[in-house]
Amino acid sequence: MNKRKICVVTGTRAEYGLLYWLMKEVEADNALELQLIVTGMHLSPEFGLTYKIIEKDFKIDKKIEMLLSSDTSVGISKSMGLAQISFAESFEELKPDILVVLGDRYEIFSAVSAAMIARIPIAHLHGGETTEGAFDESIRHSITKMSHLHFTATDEYRNRVIQLGEHPSRVFNVGGLGIDNIKRLELLNREEFEKSIDFKLAKKNIIVTFHPVTLEHSTAKKQFQNLLDVIDTLEDTRLIFTKANSDTDGRVINKMIDEYVSKNHDKAVGFSSLGQLRYLSALQYVDAMVGNSSSGLAEAPTFKIGTINIGDRQKGRIMADSVISADPNIESIRDAFVKLYSSEFQKVLSETDNPYGDGGASKKIKDIIKKVSLDDILKKSFYDIKA
Repeated sequence: MNKRKICVVTGTRAEYGLLYWLMKEVEADNALELQLIVTGMHLSPEFGLTYKIIEKDFKIDKKIEMLLSSDTSVGISKSMGLAQISFAESFEELKPDILVVLGDRYEIFSAVSAAMIARIPIAHLHGGETTEGAFDESIRHSITKMSHLHFTATDEYRNRVIQLGEHPSRVFNVGGLGIDNIKRLELLNREEFEKSIDFKLAKKNIIVTFHPVTLEHSTAKKQFQNLLDVIDTLEDTRLIFTKANSDTDGRVINKMIDEYVSKNHDKAVGFSSLGQLRYLSALQYVDAMVGNSSSGLAEAPTFKIGTINIGDRQKGRIMADSVISADPNIESIRDAFVKLYSSEFQKVLSETDNPYGDGGASKKIKDIIKKVSLDDILKKSFYDIKA
């Protein structure tokens, strides 16, 4: 019996962490063959050459270079074009039965475009979500329309994929993939974590991840400076920064992090990538995840810690009671910190449930992509919702 070839594409550290247990499930199944393509930030020295971490866990079948060391709109468009050419060649060689992709980044758009032309069935994870402040929004819904199987994190997101014309029989709510990591990884204790980052925690600690809002013009510097100005006034608080993605203006934020840490090394530390183990371990010991990363919405609530979600990057996503939304100005961010440490909000945290479920998504997805019939799967008819 021929094994069904499942090809997974990853381009960022965060997405790799979400895909990890699904790839382990595929790899362990005798009826399936895992193929892995690594691209984007994983291959960039600037972002920590994270493909080296992946190589310890899995065999990489293809590395697709695409970063032209530019975070301008022209540079990113050129990267997308280069990537699509290379993906087309890789798919011709690997001949996967199903391509599995997650999310909404531009390198994934290139991969899916090439796969659609090559008539490869596409399974899309975490579709149906909205992020009104980022061009990821348009990319995500475009990937949905090019895909044939859909795995969403909530019922509301499932309904949105169906609203986009996808047949309900092809859309599965499996919950958030990030929760599998929390449940299945053996996280570091406090002493191990401090040693792993060479940094001592204090009574109060926060983790900061701030990405550019890609549909706004050059707002990154001002918004991030406002955040730095507020956290600089926090007393007896240690700060862990993780750097921005390779989005437009991402370098601006990363330079500001480096400058802030160099001036405040007694209370701040910065990383290009913590990796899943250290990142999730950190969430056990911090008071809040601060910035505009989706992990503040998807993973942080499971740890019953606060999230201060700044600006519009995640606008439209489902948010737990543990999320405090703030405008990207000093007054609003300061008010969010006051609320975070209030006794009323701390009580809310203790009772928080994660709207993205309680784990098991990876196995559910593997079971479906293993058994689903691929006969005529490429022929899609638009599913109209009857009024």
